[in-house]
Amino acid sequence: MARVEQKRPSTARELENNLDLQDILSVNLERAVQLCVDIGAHIISHSDHNAPSSLGETFDILEKMEVLDSNTATQLKKAVGFRNIAVHAYQQLDWEIVFQISHEGMEDFKAFARSISKTIR
Repeated sequence: MARVEQKRPSTARELENNLDLQDILSVNLERAVQLCVDIGAHIISHSDHNAPSSLGETFDILEKMEVLDSNTATQLKKAVGFRNIAVHAYQQLDWEIVFQISHEGMEDFKAFARSISKTIR
């Protein structure tokens, strides 16, 4: 998250025209999403819940377990969609969306971290 916050440009146009920034942001956002999934799966593995059948379901289960609130779970499921597009190149990334995630979506990762921190205490 720190890397994204350090490198995110001030405009979407700047991101659209800078391949290095595109790489830095997309790779680090992918990593952030994957780490949230991995941490969530680990927490679920120590519960009575079945393992998630998809990455997005991880956040549904964490919501059922009352680890995450509904908004955070929903936003992280959307982040999985971004991750899938970025990793598997299903379609070209929309740099306007990546720009928005890098500015507005970082709070979702912070909310996840706060929730996990409360859970593991």
